[in-house]
Amino acid sequence: MQVLKIQQIGNSAGVAFPKEVLERLNLKAGDEIFFTETTGGFFITSYNLDFADAMEAYEITKQQYRNALHQLAQ
Repeated sequence: MQVLKIQQIGNSAGVAFPKEVLERLNLKAGDEIFFTETTGGFFITSYNLDFADAMEAYEITKQQYRNALHQLAQ
């Protein structure tokens, strides 16, 4: 477990992530992280879970309706 200190940044507050954490999350300065509230607290991820779920649904639909989508594309 790592402890991060919240620092004052102008009128806001922020946290500096250690280099090792950024590398494990495959993040760099300027990237976005996403917070999802759960019953046990917050889940932090380097990708948008809603977008990932939507893309998974699209992949399933794309396979099921491949012929129809091909016809619509013409």
